[in-house]
Amino acid sequence: MIAMNRRTKIFISKEPADMRASYDSLYCKVKDILQEDPMSGHLFVFINARRTSCKCLYYDGTGLVIVSKRLEKSLFCKINPYHPGKIKLTQAEFNLFFEGADLNKRFIESPAA
Repeated sequence: MIAMNRRTKIFISKEPADMRASYDSLYCKVKDILQEDPMSGHLFVFINARRTSCKCLYYDGTGLVIVSKRLEKSLFCKINPYHPGKIKLTQAEFNLFFEGADLNKRFIESPAA
C-alpha cells in the first residue's frame, strides 16, 4: 500500500527504466535523473521502454519501498521526453495512470504542473 498525503509529490521519470532495477539503482536514478531527494517521502515512478511495467519508489520513514505493476492487456501512458521541466502528477492522476488510463493529453499538451 502506498501511503500518500496532501504533501506527497509524485514525479515520473521521462527516461525508460530497466525493470530489473532495485532499490539502489532506482535511488540513483532519483538523485541523478530526477534530481530529487529519494528520502523525501515523495513518490517516484519509473516505466519500462515497452510501457508494460512500472515501478514506484518511496521512503516511508523506516526504509525504501518499491511497488511494481505489470499491465496484462494494455500499456501505461506514453511520457513525452521533451516535456519541459519535471512531470508531477496529482494523486488522482497517479491513480488513473496506475490503472492504465490514457493520460496522453496531460503529458503532451499541458504545461508542467
